[in-house]
Amino acid sequence: MDDPILTIDEREAINNGRWFSSLSPSLRHDILRCTFVKRYKDGELIAARGDPAEQWIACAKGAVRVSSTAVSGKQVTLTYVEPGIWFGDVAMFDGDRRTHDAYAHGDTTIVCVTRADFQKILAAHVELYEALMRLQARRIRQLFGLVEDLNTLPLRSRLAKQLIHLVRSYGVPNPADASQMRIGLHLAQEELAQLLGASRQRVNQELKAMERENAIRIEPTGLVVLDRDALMKISDSD
Repeated sequence: MDDPILTIDEREAINNGRWFSSLSPSLRHDILRCTFVKRYKDGELIAARGDPAEQWIACAKGAVRVSSTAVSGKQVTLTYVEPGIWFGDVAMFDGDRRTHDAYAHGDTTIVCVTRADFQKILAAHVELYEALMRLQARRIRQLFGLVEDLNTLPLRSRLAKQLIHLVRSYGVPNPADASQMRIGLHLAQEELAQLLGASRQRVNQELKAMERENAIRIEPTGLVVLDRDALMKISDSD
């Protein structure tokens, strides 16, 4: 479902993205001038593994679930792309096909830039090369950190780190108590377990332990973080 106009909130999400907001006004203008909008319902396929990489994409609303399917047939979720984040730029450079599937998680809006327009923007703004190099460097550091955590930290610490990240990206203050933050990204425990490379049963056990410690509250509609400092202590423990 396409709609040519972003809402005010969607445009703010793009403009306020950490990486995008660091670009010069002229570069931001030329990128946005070339974008077109696509809207998806929950679970709809945005891009499939093996597809030609024809578009550079940013999430403006909702989330994009990036996943792959193992040989056994089990689906593995690698990350959720939040509003304000751009992705797909590596394929714009190397011309290779998509390496993962991308699905809408909730009602999702994306903006796209075609490969031809991407190349034109690069030719007009050398600044974009350096900006994309910084973006890739940040992603590589994050990837190394994730690999290190997977091999050195217990599930309890990795789960706490993931919850802190989700609060940072999707936290919504509780109107009744501003110190409490609801995670606005609705994840089933199975989906959270996929992010951590663990079973749903083990993640459920750790969540219940954190709830007993009054660090979080488990609700039918999602998770509420009651004590972020407690989560920080858990994430730092081994």
